[in-house]
Amino acid sequence: MRLRTDIFVSALLRRVFAMGDFAAVEKKGAEEAGAVFIRQHFRNGLETLYGPAPQSFFDEDETAGRLFEIRLDRQEPDAVRELLERERRFDPDLWIVELETADAASLLPLAVEKKNPL
Repeated sequence: MRLRTDIFVSALLRRVFAMGDFAAVEKKGAEEAGAVFIRQHFRNGLETLYGPAPQSFFDEDETAGRLFEIRLDRQEPDAVRELLERERRFDPDLWIVELETADAASLLPLAVEKKNPL
C-alpha cells in the first residue's frame, strides 16, 4: 500500500528542516493520492523540477513506493512555472513543494532507467 501524499510531503518537509534548509508547500493537492512535483531553488536563481517517474520505471515489487525524475534541470523559473501550469491543467489534484536546499536529490528516490538486456 502506498504512503498517503500528505504524510509523504510532511516527512519530506521535516527532513529538509532537519538539515537546516527551507521547504514550503506551494500548492496542496489530494491528500491521499495526489502527484507530487518538487521545485528546487538554487542561489543563482535557477530551478530544478522533479516530478513523478513514469510507471515503466517501477519494478513489479516497487509499486507501493514513489519515484521521481528530473523534468527540468537548472532552468529559469518561468520555464518551470510554464511546465507546472500545463501539469495543473492535466491534474488539478497535484502537489507542488518548494525546496531551498543544495541537494534535493539525496532526499528523493530517483528513478534509474532500466537497462535493455539485449
